[in-house]
Amino acid sequence: MRHIDIDSLSEEELIELNHKVVARLRFLSQMRSHSTMLDFRIGERVKFRPDGSPEVTGTLTRYNKKTVTIITDSGQHWNVAPGLLSRVDSGSARNTSSDDAGVVRFPDRTAEK
Repeated sequence: MRHIDIDSLSEEELIELNHKVVARLRFLSQMRSHSTMLDFRIGERVKFRPDGSPEVTGTLTRYNKKTVTIITDSGQHWNVAPGLLSRVDSGSARNTSSDDAGVVRFPDRTAEK
């Protein structure tokens, strides 16, 4: 790591250095968040616990810039930081019928012909 003697810097140089440090820290935070976001897949069942509320379970539907969008089983939309999410265990997940997976099955028309 490079050693910077900040005692010799002018006020202008310190302000510029501060801006660069803040920008770099923001970038590193976004990269961590993005990496955590990609640990989850669209359509995956996830859970999280909002402050002062019971655990919420839903389906990840969208990646946003800093958050992911979760649609709960009751239809509520939540934008949640990916670091607050965890996967729903397949054993404790609800029955994954076609209705739960968001897939609508159509009647087999080949049987009618």
